[in-house]
Amino acid sequence: MPKKEAATDLWVYELLKEAGLDLDPQGSTIPEVEQALKSASKKGTGNAGRPEYCGAVKDFLIVIEDKPNLDKHIHRNPNGLIDLAPQFTTSYAVNGAFHYARHIALNTNFHKVFAIGISGDEKHHRITPLFVDEYSNLWELDDVETLISFSEQNIVEYYLRRVLKEATPDEKQTADILRDARQLHEDLRNYGNIQDQQKPLIVSGILLALREVKENNFSIDSLTGDRVNTDGNKIYAAIESNLKRANVTPDTKRDKLLSQFSVIRDTAKINEVDPVLKKTPLRYYVEFLNKSVFQNIQYIHSAEDWIGLFYGEFMSYSGGDGQSLGIVLTPKHITTLFCDLLELKPTDRVLDPCCGTGGFLIAAMHDMLRQTADEQQRRSIKRDQLFGIELQSYMFTIATTNMILRGDGKSNLHNLDFLKQNPSQLQQKQCTVGMMNPPYSQGSKTNPNLYEISFTEHLLNCMVEGGRVAVIVPQSSFTGKTKEEQAVKDSILKKHTLEGVITLNKNTFYGVGTNPCIAIFTAGIPHDKNHICQFINFEDDGYEVSKHIGLVETASAKDKRQHLLDVWRGAEAPSKFCVRTTIEAEDEWLHAFYYFNDEIPTEADFERTMADYLTFEFNMLTHGRGYLFENRKEGTDE
Repeated sequence: MPKKEAATDLWVYELLKEAGLDLDPQGSTIPEVEQALKSASKKGTGNAGRPEYCGAVKDFLIVIEDKPNLDKHIHRNPNGLIDLAPQFTTSYAVNGAFHYARHIALNTNFHKVFAIGISGDEKHHRITPLFVDEYSNLWELDDVETLISFSEQNIVEYYLRRVLKEATPDEKQTADILRDARQLHEDLRNYGNIQDQQKPLIVSGILLALREVKENNFSIDSLTGDRVNTDGNKIYAAIESNLKRANVTPDTKRDKLLSQFSVIRDTAKINEVDPVLKKTPLRYYVEFLNKSVFQNIQYIHSAEDWIGLFYGEFMSYSGGDGQSLGIVLTPKHITTLFCDLLELKPTDRVLDPCCGTGGFLIAAMHDMLRQTADEQQRRSIKRDQLFGIELQSYMFTIATTNMILRGDGKSNLHNLDFLKQNPSQLQQKQCTVGMMNPPYSQGSKTNPNLYEISFTEHLLNCMVEGGRVAVIVPQSSFTGKTKEEQAVKDSILKKHTLEGVITLNKNTFYGVGTNPCIAIFTAGIPHDKNHICQFINFEDDGYEVSKHIGLVETASAKDKRQHLLDVWRGAEAPSKFCVRTTIEAEDEWLHAFYYFNDEIPTEADFERTMADYLTFEFNMLTHGRGYLFENRKEGTDE
C-alpha cells in the first residue's frame, strides 16, 4: 500500500475511534451484509467488493470509502449526477461509497444506509455523506469535518434533521419553552402590569414555591384570592420555607433574596381576582409554570438554563434594562463549549464573577456531575466547588434560584461588585477554572476599569497558579483600540499566558449587535515569548438565525464543534481555520490578524482563473477595449 494511502486509512481510523464507531475494515461481520458484498464488485463483474469500512449503528448501516488525493473525491456525469460507471466507482471515494450503499440497501434488510466518501488527509480533506434507501433514492448531504454525527448518540438526530428535515425532541422542547415564555410575557403584561425587570423574579419565585408542594407546605388549590391572606402571601411564605429548606445561609443572604421576591406579595393587581381569568393572575401564573416549566426542571437533567431562556425572551420584547447594563446572556451551546475547551474535571473549582442567571455554573455543574458516580464527590461539586458573583440584585436572585432548582442548596453565590473584590482574597477559594461573560460596552477612557479586558485581567488575578480561564468578549477587546486597553494586554502577558482566541459566529448573541470571541488563558504563569498560541476562525459554527425564533442549531453544529475541539487539542487544520503562532502584546489577538493563505491552488483553480481571464479579455475586445492588452512603450501612445 502506498505511503500516502496508508496515512489516509490511519487518519480515517482515528476519525472512527473519536466518534466511537466500531466498523469492520474490508468486509462485514454482519452475515447478510457480508453475503451481499460477495457480489458487490465496483467493476460490475458480480464478484466480491470490499469497502474500506462497513458496520451498523442502531438500525443504520454505514459504508466508507477513502482516497488519499482530493482530486479523487467525487465525479459527476454531464447531468450533474454521481457517476456509477465502473471507472469512477473504483477511482473516486464518494462514487465508490454510493455504489456499495446502493448495493447493500437493495440486497439486505438494511434500508437506511449512510455512504461516506473521504479524501485527503488530516489538514486538507473532504468528508461527504450520502443517504440511500431501499429504493435507491439518494440524499446528498453537506460535507462534514468529523464522523461524530454518526455516533450512536447522534445518528438518529442527524437522520431526523438532515434526511427527514424534522425537528428533534430537544428542538421541540426549546421551541415550546420559548413559546411559553412569549405567552407568559403577554400574560404578565396584560393581567399584572409587571415591569420587565420583575417578570423573571416572579417566574423564579413561583418555581421555588412549587418545590414546597411535595412537602405539603404549599398547594395550588390554596390560591383562592383571599383578600386577607393573599395568594402572594402564601407564595411568599412557600418561597421563604424553601430557601430555609435549601439551607441558603447566612440569614442576610436569605433576606436579600426574599426582598427581591416581595414583588409577588406586594403587587396588588396580581393578588386580586381577575374578571376574565376568574382567579388571581398569580394563581394563573402558578398553574401555567407548574405545567410548562417546573416538570422540565425537576425531571430533565440538562445543562439548559431554563430561567435564562425566559429572561432572554422577556428582555427581547422591550430591550429591557439588560442592554443598557451591558447584560448579554450566554447561550447554552457556548456555556457547554467552555466546559469542553477547559476540559473540566470533577475536582475543579469553578468561578464565574459575572454570573448573570447562572448559565456557566449550571453548565459546569452538569459537566462535572456527568463525570462521576461517587455520591460524596457529587455533593461536593454542588455545595463546595461552584462560585459566583453578580452585581445586579435581581440577577443574583435568579442565579441563586437556578442553582437551588438544580439541587445546589448552598450555592456559593454573592451579590457583590466583582471589580471591588481583592484578588488575593478570592484566590483563597482556590478556584482552578474561571468562566466569564463580562458586561459589554461599559468601559471608556474615563473609566477604563469597565473595559471587558479589564474584567478579564481581574479574573486572571483571582485564580490559582495554573488555573484555566475562558472569557467571551467582543472582538474589539483584543485589538487594543485604546492605549488603556493596550496597557492591560501588556499587563496580562507579564503575569498570565494566552493560549488562544476563537472568533465566533457574529450572530452568537443574536439581536445584540456584537461580534464575540472566546479567549483562553493559563493564569499565574507569565507568557513566554516563544509560546505558540492558537487563533481559530469558528464563525461557521453550525448555528443559523431562524425567523421569529433567533439562533438555532443546525444538523452540522455537533460536527463543527467536534472539529473545533480536535483542532484546539492539536489536530492539523488549514490556516483559514487555525493559525498557530507566537504573539506580541501590540498584536491584534484575532485569527484575521495572523491569517495567511497556505493552500496550494489546484489544477481546477488554475483552469477557472484562466477561464475568467479569457472571458474578461474577450468581453473587452468585443467592446472595443483591446488596447488594454497591447504592449505599449512607456511615454508613447503606441
